[in-house]
Amino acid sequence: MEIKEVKENKKRFLPLLLLADEQEDMIDRYLDRGTMYVLDDDGVKCECVVTDEGEGVLEIKNIAVEPADQGKGYGKILIDFVAMKYKGKYSILQVGTGESPLTIPFYEKCGFVRSHSIKNFFTDHYNHPIYESGIQLVDMIILRRKL
Repeated sequence: MEIKEVKENKKRFLPLLLLADEQEDMIDRYLDRGTMYVLDDDGVKCECVVTDEGEGVLEIKNIAVEPADQGKGYGKILIDFVAMKYKGKYSILQVGTGESPLTIPFYEKCGFVRSHSIKNFFTDHYNHPIYESGIQLVDMIILRRKL
């Protein structure tokens, strides 16, 4: 298993990026300024893009695991890698997600706690309704983990 930084041609991972953020123009807002990592375990299993949000906050803008490899710990391994890599450089690792029974418990298991929400984020910023587990996502829930 190897985790590698991707510095060029990040869009070659667009199908994986779109699993976590299903509108390409939203991905375009952070992909170039973000640092991207992929976890390769006999093929790319997972990707993560992080950005410097200022004031000691590093934000996970996108993290996705190939559907066939979900539930095998790859996402947590990549989050733990990012947390260790940036410990001492940032004080907070932050992630924003929808109010979903799939994602919130995953992030909580990874050591994140709810911080605040951004009202109507998904309805204001996406050109179509976003659903996860049959639930329409409206507000973005911000979770934080101390580094």
